[in-house]
Amino acid sequence: MTSRTPSQSVRPGRTFKVPRAACLLGTLVGFAGAAHGQSAQAPAQATPPAPASSAITWHGITLYGIVDIGLQYDTHAAPFSDYFMAGSSDIVQKNSRQAISGVTSNNLSQSRVGLNGNEPLNFGDWSGVFKLETFFNPSSGQLSDALKSLTQNNGRALNQQNTNLDSSVGGQIFQQSFAGLSSPTYGTITFGRQNTVLADGIGKYDPNAASQAFSLIGLSGTAAGGGDTQDRRMDSSLKYGLKVQNFRLGAQYKFSDAANSGNSAVEVSLGGDYAGFSGDAYYVKVKSAIALGALSAAQVATLPTLGLSPSNSLTGTISDNTTFGLMGMYTFAPFKFFVGYENIKFENPETPLNVGFDVAAYKLAVVNNAAYNHEKILQVYWAGVKYSVLPQLDLTLAYYGYHQSAYGTGANAGCKTNASGTCSGELVDFSLDAVYKLSKRFDAYAGFMYSGVQDGLANGYIYSKNNINPTIGVRFSF
Repeated sequence: MTSRTPSQSVRPGRTFKVPRAACLLGTLVGFAGAAHGQSAQAPAQATPPAPASSAITWHGITLYGIVDIGLQYDTHAAPFSDYFMAGSSDIVQKNSRQAISGVTSNNLSQSRVGLNGNEPLNFGDWSGVFKLETFFNPSSGQLSDALKSLTQNNGRALNQQNTNLDSSVGGQIFQQSFAGLSSPTYGTITFGRQNTVLADGIGKYDPNAASQAFSLIGLSGTAAGGGDTQDRRMDSSLKYGLKVQNFRLGAQYKFSDAANSGNSAVEVSLGGDYAGFSGDAYYVKVKSAIALGALSAAQVATLPTLGLSPSNSLTGTISDNTTFGLMGMYTFAPFKFFVGYENIKFENPETPLNVGFDVAAYKLAVVNNAAYNHEKILQVYWAGVKYSVLPQLDLTLAYYGYHQSAYGTGANAGCKTNASGTCSGELVDFSLDAVYKLSKRFDAYAGFMYSGVQDGLANGYIYSKNNINPTIGVRFSF
């Protein structure tokens, strides 16, 4: 998923270790056997995808998961990746050059397997909670690792590249791994690697619930990460949530030097519900945020002098990002209406990062700390409607867009063409999709998404400036 804009396509060698993954899945399957037939107990913090009544729960520990796989045709794309979560790029990218079809993973939802825990404590209404969650690609059987999709394209020309984009999903065994305390009265506080407050909002207020095949803000981590997809999930973070009657508060703090960004981050949200309306406002400040990309052939040639390998080296653009967002949803059965807006400011970092900085299991080999001598403003906006045609059938129509301000200097100051990536530009995206519930746990889906870029956001797109991705598939949740 792209970190800044589609014109900056971005997620050495971290290889998938079969014994480790097999051990993990074997442990979870063994646990499921032991837990089968036990009574269900709803966990605190991040309810599993399936209803609690169908969950596999034992002594407050719940095993849950999703498997999502389908077939996709793209009018203009690069060959699919075994490691990038969606397989295809879904939206047009600089290397999008040919019609292509094949099996794609995680179109409607990210495939995962996880454990949730909720243990009542001996004081008040407090419980201990935890979560462990692993992402994988059913089409290849690999752990999801967008950063490996980047390193596989190090040194390749655009017409030789396969799909490669940046993401916070960088081959970690656990995409979420946190523990903490929860109380209906005083709220929930958790520590560890976890989704951000802003990413939670995207999941709630996106008409397509952060689908990768049918949602720009689901595929791209720009909106959910406050400018950079690496901050869609945060390592070493402290997160708090509280709900009092119809009002709610969310807050998160990431400590410095965690792997997904080079400095601290703060997120705050405030919202509430009234009648059929739900809305939230967001503020996010991320320091030394990182956007990753594959290395050019010339950059690969410099790696021996740095003592680095092309199998785990990437290029990074560093910035301080400030985001303000407003999101809302109104339910008027059988319809749900969604709307959202974010204003993201990119500036040069107060604390630059150096070559060799670690991002997950990868290293920065080329670092740009001066990409925003003039601040860049990116506006992200969306609207959509979900219509429950039948109890088993939902139709979703959605529109998404980016507007990038001109942020170049000198000859490119104020430019409105595709001559430079610093010129003002637009991305237009819309989708239509249907989900049919074949049973409590099994869904079938079909739909398409159109994406197109122009002016500054089309800089470097030498093959095509648009893509349509008709997709069908199935999803099993437990």
